[in-house]
Amino acid sequence: MNRIIAFAAFLAFAGFVGILIIAVPSPDLIGVALLTVALVIWDLVTSSNRKD
Repeated sequence: MNRIIAFAAFLAFAGFVGILIIAVPSPDLIGVALLTVALVIWDLVTSSNRKD
């Protein structure tokens, strides 16, 4: 259940970042946004493997 909620939160976050990238197509913003999404994916993958 926690993985489903985390994945839904990731989709909402990625959607927001995607809209931001489309609305403000600055190369610096795109780089920072992609780095941020990559870090969120990394956190999602490493945190979802824990057995609590």
